[in-house]
Amino acid sequence: MRPSNNDLAKARLAPPPGEDFWVFGYGSLMWHPGFPHLEVRPGHLYGYHRHFCVYSHIYRGTPDCPGLVLGLDRGGSCRGLVYRVPAAEADEAMDYLYEREMRTGVYTPRWLNVRSEAGPVTAISFVVDPGHRQYTGRLSIEQTLEMVLQGKGDRGPCLDYLRNTVHHLHALGLRDRGLERLLSEALARIKS
Repeated sequence: MRPSNNDLAKARLAPPPGEDFWVFGYGSLMWHPGFPHLEVRPGHLYGYHRHFCVYSHIYRGTPDCPGLVLGLDRGGSCRGLVYRVPAAEADEAMDYLYEREMRTGVYTPRWLNVRSEAGPVTAISFVVDPGHRQYTGRLSIEQTLEMVLQGKGDRGPCLDYLRNTVHHLHALGLRDRGLERLLSEALARIKS
């Protein structure tokens, strides 16, 4: 179910007027940001971790056969990328991000402090809402594998999403052992 325009307006964050702003990407935003940006840097966010904790009914699954996508869930830390969006493109970029990330309201937009090699930045990111019906909570590895292997939506198979995330983390010189294990087990399952 799509949130109402009124709910989206209440949740919408505004970038600083007349200033560039930052966006933190931890999943598909790493390989397909889709918005104009002037700079990209590796970033490290504390207090949240990357987790397959969102039932996907659109991009990587359907309501009848959901897949999973990543969310920022409380606790731990997460490495990803921060993108600097030019002030002149702020409204366009925010419109795009809200259309992409807030389609079902499963995320809560937040300004978060992210460490980068050139110093800390405050970046918008989308944190999973644990009270939302699409939040999975803690699934077993077996349940997660089943959802990843079954999911296919508007942007393709859930397995491709997992593979792209692991590939892009490796390209940044980063490891996510949980995602690597999940990918290894998923590939072994489809070969058998």
